[in-house]
Amino acid sequence: MPGKVSNKMLLRLSLVVVLLLQIGWSAHAQDEETVEVEEGTEEAEGPEEVEVKPLYSPPTATGETYFTDHFVSEEDFKQKWVLSEAKKEGVSEDIAKYDGKWAVEEPEEQAMSGDLGLVLKTRAKHHAVAAKLDKPFKFDGKPLVVQYEVRFQKGMECGGAYIKLLSDLPGLDLKNFQDKTGYTIMFGPDKCGVDTKLHFIFRHKNPKNGSYEEKHAKKPTMDLINVFTDKSTHLFTLIVNPDNSFEMLVDQTLVNSGSLLHDVSPAVNPPQEIEDPDDSKPEDWDEREKIPDPDATKPDDWNEDAPRKIIDPDATKPDGWLDDEEEFVPDPNAVKPDDWDDEMDGEWEAPQIENPKCESAPGCGEWSPPMIDNPEYKGKWKPPMIANPNYKGIWKPRMIPNPDYFEDLSPYAMTPIGAVGLELWSMTEDVLFDNFIITNERTVAEEWAKTSWNLKNHEEVREKASKSFIESVFFAAQERPWLWVVYIMVVIIPVILFIHFCCPATIPKKKSAHPKKTDAITPDDKPPKKKKADLNAKPSEVGQGDTMAEEDQAEGEPEGEEEAEGGEEGEEAAAEGEEEKGEEQEEPEEDQEQEERKPSKADLEATEQPEALAEEGSPRTSARKRKVRKD
Repeated sequence: MPGKVSNKMLLRLSLVVVLLLQIGWSAHAQDEETVEVEEGTEEAEGPEEVEVKPLYSPPTATGETYFTDHFVSEEDFKQKWVLSEAKKEGVSEDIAKYDGKWAVEEPEEQAMSGDLGLVLKTRAKHHAVAAKLDKPFKFDGKPLVVQYEVRFQKGMECGGAYIKLLSDLPGLDLKNFQDKTGYTIMFGPDKCGVDTKLHFIFRHKNPKNGSYEEKHAKKPTMDLINVFTDKSTHLFTLIVNPDNSFEMLVDQTLVNSGSLLHDVSPAVNPPQEIEDPDDSKPEDWDEREKIPDPDATKPDDWNEDAPRKIIDPDATKPDGWLDDEEEFVPDPNAVKPDDWDDEMDGEWEAPQIENPKCESAPGCGEWSPPMIDNPEYKGKWKPPMIANPNYKGIWKPRMIPNPDYFEDLSPYAMTPIGAVGLELWSMTEDVLFDNFIITNERTVAEEWAKTSWNLKNHEEVREKASKSFIESVFFAAQERPWLWVVYIMVVIIPVILFIHFCCPATIPKKKSAHPKKTDAITPDDKPPKKKKADLNAKPSEVGQGDTMAEEDQAEGEPEGEEEAEGGEEGEEAAAEGEEEKGEEQEEPEEDQEQEERKPSKADLEATEQPEALAEEGSPRTSARKRKVRKD
């Protein structure tokens, strides 16, 4: 039947749910298996089981590179990088030195065994360290691809993790590396408070006078707050193409792109025309669009001296107002403190409290009527404003050719790069840098990330997912997209069962007909079907019912033996009908019970006989029907 499910069907659905859960959990359990350690790795000593981390293998560049570093040891770092000995200009002497500490060490939360990185160790200090490129990068028609990893192990309150690609100029001394050192590109994340940035700044050389000007790329479309707060390793990539386009990626996802000609501020090329600095506005130049009407006069009834507020003349003092009582009185229960010194503190006075006598009165103290708006007040008169007939518009200086104009259609051709440096100030320590690469091929950087950041990120995500069931479920689905179908089925099937059992489909029941007391036609009766023999009968001879039977009985003229018998039966039926009417008047409750009971088999047989429709007009038929119902 609809709305019901057999036990077998319920058992099958339950088994399907259990099977789907088992499949999902098995897939997750596979991700939780311990990674086997390579041969030659020593096993941890002691009775306690130690979780074995996967062994990190340093990446290897597959193409042409200009600089790479994955920080294998402290000694290698000291040979390759140079710590700055300079002082920052324009700051206090106690913080001017670049004396922030650096270290090559493993992350605090290690995802892979043997992975080291360069860590900024001190807070509220200036840090500066730089390294020479293997060979200078020249913008000679190949893309510039810069990529490195950053991990904010303790989040970030205020500070940056950007890099500077130092210009390959004569006299470049890494020991004197500071904020004033010339650079070609600055790229990387920066945060202070809730303001987050991903810098891409390049210094453009003016071809006319040789000066440099910083050009800032537009703000990225991606919200970078998670980069500074999730304590995970993030990959930052910058690509500058020979066609003057640039791309910025975070975790291999594009977050910003544009043109060096159109999507930087200020623009690379200055305007062709500028306002004439020697031009000045003529003395008779009128910029007023509206002026007071010189022909307007103040109306005679305008009183400028009328006050804005006046005393309400209709106000009266409320009854019961206590004029002689103060609104506040000294507290009678206050006591002078024991340590009060009249000479030092002055004469002691009890604190003021609300007068208790005023609580039941409309008010205390001197009564004064309230102030109301003055209906005569109009304020100071001013003439209406009219259009200025001498209006010439807003004056602007005339435009002249820009003497400093130039057109550089290839801002990609920047100053060659000779070194990479980190010049930072941070209010949060333990910022980790790793896996620097500078190349001219995008695929080389992608392969470098595939053997470094991709593996590391996978382990970090897996490690986080193992801390909670929900995260592990989502992690397993990311690795195996088909699991989303399993999860959906596990959720949908119980919902369908719940709706099926709690909200079953209902079938409206047919109402049983109530037995009738009389043969009179009621609104719920269906019109009887006429036989062919009755079609030619007169209306008075068809379907007369009890009324005609009673009229025939009242005439009392039987015809033949059948009419006599019918008369006798009619008299008995009439007598029984009178008794039934009396019972209906005396016992209405019994009538209701009889109406509610189902029709008897005799009633149904009597109503279903087709011959009764043709004989309804006779007294014998009416009496027989009443006798059957009474029985």
